[in-house]
Amino acid sequence: MTINGGISFWYATDATGGATPPRAPLTGDATADVVIVGGGYTGLWTAYYLKTSAPDLRVTVLEQKFCGYGASGRNGGWLYNGIAGRDRYARLHGRPAAQRLQQAMNATVTEVIDVAAKEGIDADVHRGGVLEVARTPAQLGRLKAFHEAELAFGETDRELLDATATRARIDIANAVGATWTPHGARIHPLKLVAGLAQACERLGVTIHESTPVTEITPRRATTPYGTVRAPYVLRCTEGFTSSLKGQKRSWLPMNSSMIATAPLPESVWDRLGWTGAETLGDMAHAYMYAQRTADGRIAIGGRGVPYRFGSRTDTDGTTQPATIASLTRLLESFFPALTGVEITHAWSGVLGVPRDWCATVTLDRATGLGWAGGYVGSGVATSNLAGRTLRDLVLGDATELTALPWVNHRVRRWEPEPFRWLGVQALYAAYREADRHEAAPHTPATAPLARLADRISGRH
Repeated sequence: MTINGGISFWYATDATGGATPPRAPLTGDATADVVIVGGGYTGLWTAYYLKTSAPDLRVTVLEQKFCGYGASGRNGGWLYNGIAGRDRYARLHGRPAAQRLQQAMNATVTEVIDVAAKEGIDADVHRGGVLEVARTPAQLGRLKAFHEAELAFGETDRELLDATATRARIDIANAVGATWTPHGARIHPLKLVAGLAQACERLGVTIHESTPVTEITPRRATTPYGTVRAPYVLRCTEGFTSSLKGQKRSWLPMNSSMIATAPLPESVWDRLGWTGAETLGDMAHAYMYAQRTADGRIAIGGRGVPYRFGSRTDTDGTTQPATIASLTRLLESFFPALTGVEITHAWSGVLGVPRDWCATVTLDRATGLGWAGGYVGSGVATSNLAGRTLRDLVLGDATELTALPWVNHRVRRWEPEPFRWLGVQALYAAYREADRHEAAPHTPATAPLARLADRISGRH
């Protein structure tokens, strides 16, 4: 029997239940030097770095449910160097600026691992890199172009693998090639976010859970229980941004779903390989992502229902039965030896998608309002870079981080409903159809339908 929801597999299988008892909600008006809205990776990293750099600062985090309730406690556990919008930043600011952004992301993977070790956070970290695989000729063409682009951005330690070398690493059905980077690691998302919250509290950060913020205005965050006033108010709400007053069209809450198998016996792992515990992705338009968990399962994710009308978000991670069936078929197509394997858990969450698919960090010193996010699924590492950048912006320091091209980048708002819903449904229908077309024999090029969808969506 599959457990559907329960926030995520990470919560359902963590004996500590998130490692801490519930934190007290706000009980009245309060003041702080910095108030952070959102108790996920972005908010907690920002609080952590502010307090380590300026211990006397009064930093308060307001979280609507509990720390890690959103994407930080539901993601696929990919700590890697991808960042949304790099190519657009190269066009806007020049390639050297985008290369500096990429180098900062490469270093961020190590930064997260080092801080986790320093703070005693056992997040099941295994630095096996990221393997992205092609399974059709069209995917192989995109993979080779992607590989060359990464080399051009300075990632000289990346490797291109042929079909034989790919299947020697992981025995993936129909694999025709892959690219591998060492700048990635598998993590347990919940253990990281729970440990980070505890580290923040040890530093003196005040965290109020069960405290939904209904509106953010200059120098104040309003909740049903009181208003917190501070010179700086930082919005770190990612896919849940649309729930704030006036933010319905800022970032689109894109749904992503996952399933996890029962622990697999060693005989199955011997057949599959995957001894390096690389995180695994593919070059499909409706792409997948997976990891080999520390307890010997495969957790795999992808798109189900991509978007809910009116920017609604899910209830405690429950996903649709059709999505569970689709992801199970995807798992079995990659690994036929797993046909009929028990699927023990399924869940879903939302990620923040800006209209131009560019992650951003912003601070308006005149109003004290700042924000970071729009990671488009690459937030496990990017949130750390964002937290360090917000720290420097708040402290008024001109640093290498504040000079990166994603700082103070503005994007236009998403279209109103019903055009937003119709557009997203049409785009993902196009991507799924393009993947079906490319799976046919003798289809060496990317489907024109996918290229058109990329142009319309602003994805490239």
